[in-house]
Order: sequence, then structure tokens, then C-alpha cells
Amino acid sequence: MSVAPKFVASLIFMLKKRPHTPAHLFVDNAAYFITSAIHQKRALLKPEPIKQHLIATIEACFREKNWQLEHWVILDDHYHLLVMSDKGEDMPKIFRKIHGLSARLIQTQAPCDLPIWWNYWDYCPRGEKDYVIRLNYLLNNPVKHGYVTTLVDYAYSSFHVTLEKLGRDALAQQFKDYPGYKDLQLDED
Repeated sequence: MSVAPKFVASLIFMLKKRPHTPAHLFVDNAAYFITSAIHQKRALLKPEPIKQHLIATIEACFREKNWQLEHWVILDDHYHLLVMSDKGEDMPKIFRKIHGLSARLIQTQAPCDLPIWWNYWDYCPRGEKDYVIRLNYLLNNPVKHGYVTTLVDYAYSSFHVTLEKLGRDALAQQFKDYPGYKDLQLDED
């Protein structure tokens, strides 16, 4: 069973314009693991309508640029995505739009200090094992952060779709076969 996309070697460009901005990889037709966080880890994404709006905005912005949203989880102060790019150079435009639209809604729901979003970080998995470890990390994030004790209890994740697609036994086996997610440390998380 393979849940990972085909990994395509492409020309990689890095961009770093500001001292507090991470370098970004712009790779065409590649898998990306992306994390984005609210400035100062404030729980601005906690209200359900904001989570619903954010995932709808993410889906629409990726669809607009022909990127495929494969897996996602939204927590109260950050989110993780696994996506497949079309044109890597579209990434900054996609995230400017996602964060701009969601920041406007957040400001109308609960006015707060600016900025809303801190940054986003991207990483291209180097093969199926690397991809599945990050997928397991993403899926397990609500348990890791103490939101729930069982993944089925968390609504703001692609876990339910993955469970339906793979089945309980296959998904449980995936977590056993790729346990590296437990030790994965992300600087931005």
C-alpha cells in the first residue's frame, strides 16, 4: 500500500527576503509538508467558524492554483498541510491569500493585535517514508497537543477521510510501520 505521491526531481529555488522569513522551496509537481502559525501562538483559530472558514479558504486557494490538498489539520494556533504542488512559484501567492482572507475574518470575530499570522514553513519530503512520517505527525497532532485522546474525536483534520480511504487496520499499521512521527521535532511547531 502506498499513500505517498510520486516524488519528482525538479529545479529548486530558495527565497529569503527578510531576516525573520524562512527560506522557501519552489518546486513544481512536488509533495510539500507545510506548517503555519499564529503570531505569538495565540489561540485565534479556536472558534469553530474560524476553523471552518480557514479550511474552506485553504481548499479554494489551492484549487485556484491547481495544487492538491491531500491532508490537513487545524489546531487553535497553527495548522499543518500535506499538499502536492503544481507550480512551486505560486506558493507565496497562495499563502498571502489564505492568510489575508482568514486574518480579516479573525479581526471581525475577535479584534486583536496585528499581525495575525507569523509565518509558514515548507518542507519537501524526500521519499515515501519521509512523507508518511510527516503524515502520521499531522494526523496525530490533536493528540500530541492534548485536544483529544483519540483521533476520531477531532473534527478539524483529514483524519476521517484517511480512515475511510485506508480502513482502520491499514491506518493502524501505517502508524506502526512509520513510528518516526513520535520523535519528529519541528522548530516552528
